[in-house]
Amino acid sequence: MIWLTWRQFRTQATVVYLAVALLAALLAVTGPQLAELYAATGDDLFGRITSADQTVYYLGLAIVLLIPAVTGMFWGAPLITRELEAGTYRLAWNQTVTRTRWLATKLTLTGVATMAAAALASLAVTWWSGPIDQAVNSGGTGADPFYPRIDPLVFGGRGIVPIGYAAFAFILGVTLGVLVRRTVPAMAATLAAFATVQIAMTLWVRPHLASSVDADLAFTEAKPVNIGIDTVREVDFGQPGAWVLSEQTVNASGQPATLPASLTDCPSMPDCTAALTRAGYQQQVTYQPAGNFWTLQWTETGLYLSLALALTGFCAWWIRRRLT
Repeated sequence: MIWLTWRQFRTQATVVYLAVALLAALLAVTGPQLAELYAATGDDLFGRITSADQTVYYLGLAIVLLIPAVTGMFWGAPLITRELEAGTYRLAWNQTVTRTRWLATKLTLTGVATMAAAALASLAVTWWSGPIDQAVNSGGTGADPFYPRIDPLVFGGRGIVPIGYAAFAFILGVTLGVLVRRTVPAMAATLAAFATVQIAMTLWVRPHLASSVDADLAFTEAKPVNIGIDTVREVDFGQPGAWVLSEQTVNASGQPATLPASLTDCPSMPDCTAALTRAGYQQQVTYQPAGNFWTLQWTETGLYLSLALALTGFCAWWIRRRLT
């Protein structure tokens, strides 16, 4: 069974692992130079970083984010569906191979390969991006277009959480393949369902996986009022690398409010900030501090692995009880 399972998905595995190997080679060549640059410049790294480094930064992030979706579609969805369409599962079950052993072998070999690919890519990208992430979290000037590692755009491409994504996407593809019983529709459904879960996790679940911080902040000249708009969008709250969950302007009574034109159309920025302070306006910010990164990583990984285990149990039950 192990040899047969390997033969059935070796082409897909070769493509993914070749991409991971090429990425790792690129990062191994360029990473030491980036680390040396950070050691020499510290938080001024962004003034010396090159456009090539920016390209590698986003390329690595994209590959790590794509691996779970790709393996779910091309490894997970066809794994059982292909057998159902061809009817070859009946041949295996009529031999000495039980349904449980047949399913366990397929899920274990392919699932471990999926998680390993995600782990290797994430490890390489996390290592390479370390100097950039440290500079962002230290408040280095000119960080754009780089994001804190806790930011939703980057979070899924760092640490251990891609392993959970890969495990879930793979078994999600298997589950939808078992239910749909057609390879192409199952692949499309896997991509749509995985994207939906990812969006829901980011918007509604992850913000609550660790304790957030609420802060009422005065307006300063460092992060002043955005002249010409109705609300203030950002103030300096001394937490570089944080993930801002919500931000709004409140009046002296603590109620959400828009800024009157008389306080935004000022002859000079100091006059604006002084007028806002006298009127009692503040910026109310809720954020996840940079220090919660690993708490969020471990908790979210655990959630995805739990979902993967639940789907595995469902697949086992369905194949043993409902599939003839």
